[in-house]
Amino acid sequence: MSFLQSIRRTCSKRTSWVWARSYSAANVTPPSSEGSKNPAASSTTSQSAPLSISSCAPDTVLKGVNYLKGQAPVVARPDEEYPPWLWNVLKPRVYEDDGPGGRKERMERRKANRQAIKDRNFMQTQ
Repeated sequence: MSFLQSIRRTCSKRTSWVWARSYSAANVTPPSSEGSKNPAASSTTSQSAPLSISSCAPDTVLKGVNYLKGQAPVVARPDEEYPPWLWNVLKPRVYEDDGPGGRKERMERRKANRQAIKDRNFMQTQ
């Protein structure tokens, strides 16, 4: 691992809690009541509220989203009203391995090239 990668890794760890905190509900799956060995536990999960995918509750005023004068404030909607593709926007793309010279190999090479350029530019500023 290069010196620059270790610096970036420590910096990314410092700010990663923000993303993990705001999108943590997207990775949580509700517990299933089927096959539960404890009947008391299954009754409590069925009575609890469903897990929310978004980071804010419905009818929350979203500050900073409305930038036009004289417009009504923007309010968050329930999760069901948003399109399903919205919850997958932040997931990284996964390319299938289609052999040498394929799309996956080209994307990895481009990513490595961009990183090398960033490292070179960073070292020139030091």
